Amino acid sequence: MSDSTPAAPAVLDIWCELQCPDCHHALTDVHALRARYGDRIEVRLRHFPLEKHKHSYAAAQAVEEAAAQGKDWPYIEAVLARTDDLAGTGEPMLIEVAGELGLDAEEFDTALIDGRHMLIVDADQAEGKAIGVTGTPTYVIGGERLDGGKSQEGLRERIQEIADRLLAGQG
Repeated sequence: MSDSTPAAPAVLDIWCELQCPDCHHALTDVHALRARYGDRIEVRLRHFPLEKHKHSYAAAQAVEEAAAQGKDWPYIEAVLARTDDLAGTGEPMLIEVAGELGLDAEEFDTALIDGRHMLIVDADQAEGKAIGVTGTPTYVIGGERLDGGKSQEGLRERIQEIADRLLAGQG
């Protein structure tokens, strides 16, 4: 899933899952990077649901439904703010958040039942595994993989170094 920013010079893929507390903390870096680079960097959430979080696969599908309804990042941020709620209540919380954001909650429920977004989630997860993603968040920018699942320490600075290099090469 990606923002609909047209052809940004630099792309940052974030392999994430919405039941992961570390992914919630990574939002601070995402906000800072967007503030610094604006539309010169495209931030794309890539799904990597972990087996240890039983609602992460449904949450990934829900993000795709939010994207279909035009509110992917507001939905992502709202769910990441409630990782503990998601762990406790699962799909009802995903549908509740959709309603809070003014999305069609009934359509969310239907999408989670019919699995219309499963292929997107599966494709992201397969690609992540193929490039060596083992945990979340993991960042990929300029062909470099940075593992944030162990520590977020220094990652924003490293991402900025790579983005600056990529953007300098574009100009």
